[in-house]
Amino acid sequence: MTLRLFDTATRTVRDFVPLVPNEVGIYLCGATVQAPPHIGHLRSAIAFDVLVRWLRRTGHRVTLVRNVTDIDDKILAKAADAGEPWWAWATANERAFSAAYDALGVLPPSHEPRATGHVPSMVELMDRLVQTGHAYTTGLGDVWFDVRSYPEYGALTNQRVDDMVPAPDGTVDDSMKRDPRDFALWKAAKPGEPATASWDTPYGRGRPGWHLECSAMAQRYLGESFDIHGGGLDLRFPHHENEQAQSRAAGYGFAQYWLHNGWVTQGGTKMSKSLGNGLLVTAVLAKERPAVLRYAMTAVQYSSMLEWTDDTLREAEATWDRLAGFVERAAEKVGVVDDAEVAAVELPADFVAAMNDDLNVPAALAVVHEHLRTGNSALAVGNLGGTRNVLVKLRAMLDVLGLDPGGSQWRAHGSDARYARALEAVVAAELEARAQARAARDFATSDAIRDRLAAAGIVVEDSPSGARWSLAARADTSEEN
Repeated sequence: MTLRLFDTATRTVRDFVPLVPNEVGIYLCGATVQAPPHIGHLRSAIAFDVLVRWLRRTGHRVTLVRNVTDIDDKILAKAADAGEPWWAWATANERAFSAAYDALGVLPPSHEPRATGHVPSMVELMDRLVQTGHAYTTGLGDVWFDVRSYPEYGALTNQRVDDMVPAPDGTVDDSMKRDPRDFALWKAAKPGEPATASWDTPYGRGRPGWHLECSAMAQRYLGESFDIHGGGLDLRFPHHENEQAQSRAAGYGFAQYWLHNGWVTQGGTKMSKSLGNGLLVTAVLAKERPAVLRYAMTAVQYSSMLEWTDDTLREAEATWDRLAGFVERAAEKVGVVDDAEVAAVELPADFVAAMNDDLNVPAALAVVHEHLRTGNSALAVGNLGGTRNVLVKLRAMLDVLGLDPGGSQWRAHGSDARYARALEAVVAAELEARAQARAARDFATSDAIRDRLAAAGIVVEDSPSGARWSLAARADTSEEN
């Protein structure tokens, strides 16, 4: 089966065919390190982490480049407000992002270039655009991309130039442009800005525009053409539109596919610092296990909005405990499964089909939960062979999603094994009593046992092989607040 992805540029679901067979180059717009990360910032990293895991699981060699924007108007302003050097401010927040990525099990990128480390590549690209007539200067240090020089400008977001609303360029005076839609490739140094925040170029001293940074770094690490460019939906315009325009105007093929993840929203509004509705990752992890937050962030299809409510983590916690609880109980019965076996086992066909369908994680999780129910049933009747078979496949599917409870990342984040053993013993005794009551046609007692378990948050399902049970989601337990 072929992986199919929704390409934002063509607005169609396309078969994914890499430029080089079995090798994939991905450029992902990373953090602008102006502040510590809130959970909305992690959506993109987790969404593309699932893509990388799936590509590697299906035999591809993946090169992932995730940049760090460490020079920016907001970084300079916030550092100045805090009385800190801008580079120290950026470094501290970059470390906070790295800690958040690690805590949530995001695989490290192949390369993580900082903008400040690639100024020569940016100047080279800028010079190429000036020499070919796609860029111009309006004074010492200011260089602009001429959007009307590139006929395909607007193709990525399906807009006509004349219909576009000009995007501001931060501290730059837009009246200097030939057209208000032109965007800055290079910004002249301003009075009062730190001298360390600017570099010499043939066009004057200054610092790079945001868009130029990513084009230069993508070309540096992935070449003139590469497979996938990703980022949050909010980056489509102007950032990604401008990246594509300047790169292709310079003669590069640039990205062959564009993927954009949805936002984390609250009340339908994008989570952001500017709106004051951000949930810092450190604050969330002070109250909840990282695996639970990872599950909540992974369970929604990458291109969909993730509406964050008071129930989001509670529901994720209940689901994670069911998954981790089964893995722990099963391992106690059949022994710990080697990670190599998990990596090599053939995945269920329905799971593969779901992941190949534009990374349809909700459908993939439905297959996971089918296996969970089967595994619990096998455990209940002492079918150790069936239990082990489910355990290996369940862990393999969850590993693709970065959520394997038996893997090294999350092994310490499972449910408490003592409680799991006690719960299993108590429920098994209750189900045995219920089975005896049903055999005696004492349906009043049978129903009373079922109702007692339901009140405790235990869902009982009858099947031809006997009763099986699972924990209800917290929202299903009526006595909880």
